[in-house]
Amino acid sequence: MRILWIKTELLHPIDKGGRIRSYQMLRSLSQQHQVTYLCLDDGCAAADAVERAREYAQELVVVPFRPPAKRSFGFFVDLLRNLLSPLPYAIARYDSPELCERVRCLAGTADLIVCDFLTPSLNLPDGLPVPVVLFEHNVEAMIWQRHVTVPQHPLRRAYMRLQWRRMLRHEARECRRFAHVIAVSGIDADIIRREYAVASVGYVPTGVDLEYFSASRPRPRDSRELVFVGSMDWMPNEEGVRWFASEVFSAVQERIAGARLMVVGRSPSPATRALAARNPAIEVTGTVADVRPYLQRAGICVVPVRIGGGTRLKIYEAMAMGVPVVATTIGAEGLPLRNGEHLLIADTAEDQVTAICTLLTDRALADLLAANALRHVQEHCSWDAVAQSFLAQCPRRSATGQPSCAGQAGQAA
Repeated sequence: MRILWIKTELLHPIDKGGRIRSYQMLRSLSQQHQVTYLCLDDGCAAADAVERAREYAQELVVVPFRPPAKRSFGFFVDLLRNLLSPLPYAIARYDSPELCERVRCLAGTADLIVCDFLTPSLNLPDGLPVPVVLFEHNVEAMIWQRHVTVPQHPLRRAYMRLQWRRMLRHEARECRRFAHVIAVSGIDADIIRREYAVASVGYVPTGVDLEYFSASRPRPRDSRELVFVGSMDWMPNEEGVRWFASEVFSAVQERIAGARLMVVGRSPSPATRALAARNPAIEVTGTVADVRPYLQRAGICVVPVRIGGGTRLKIYEAMAMGVPVVATTIGAEGLPLRNGEHLLIADTAEDQVTAICTLLTDRALADLLAANALRHVQEHCSWDAVAQSFLAQCPRRSATGQPSCAGQAGQAA
């Protein structure tokens, strides 16, 4: 089968959840199917990102794209201009007539089109001659709705409320526009079906690379190090880490001598980096080549996400390495895990402190949770199984032999 996969970025470096999920699924699918990967390129990808696309696609088509960098002058100008737009800024910034034209051009050569994330969907025109699947890694409007509930400046809350309402309208319209929607959890699929009146919706589970994320040595039983792993340029991660550092970790330090917090993830903001400046027991690493050494030496992986959506791959990665996990309900949302069996779930600062201190002092409980979690991911979380589940849900047309369309295409393999 010929698959046209559309995304707003090249996948390398594979340093955030959405890229990991797309990369692993495409790598599996491309072993049996012809994949053309069509994407925007904002110049921020790794130097070898084009070359390494051969790992997940036979053909690569790149559309140059230069939006203003986040927190730049142009970025804030665009935010002001967006006040007059019906689209949420997180969508409008990816408007690309050239990408739209490439979609039209390549659609005739495909049996299936996958729109990966909601963000590129505005560049997919109606009337394409092939079924289009919208792959929703999150219910985006739900994330923005949760942003509104977090304590913040009234002007910021008003802006978030505006963006939420726009996202709600846009996401509902887009989910109804395509042949099928695939979410990443049963919870998200139910929300899309119920809130957006979408009849054709399914979901795929979350996976983990069990060969890559495997413990090379036993977990250090006396570790007092907490680790958070996640992209720090994603607002839910930043908000969760800042809340955790101020409301939870300081109390843990009072009860556990020598406790440390490692914040591991790309592009931390100045406000996040300032956490380490205020507390020498906190380290904010920024981008790292490999997260596994940080997981390997950690006593606990914390996932204090309070406003996210979708599912957190970081939980399965920690579990595959034998690291006990403490998460919020939202942090573990959508994963078929049981509190007290696979991890501990705690939502308030007080409950987070209790859960963390319990695992740091009760080695038997920590070992039991880690063992149960490892067994769960080993039995249920292969990426090959996830990819096959995805493809089995996709509508498609038979190969028609329509001619290729000329364009700025490069062979990835």
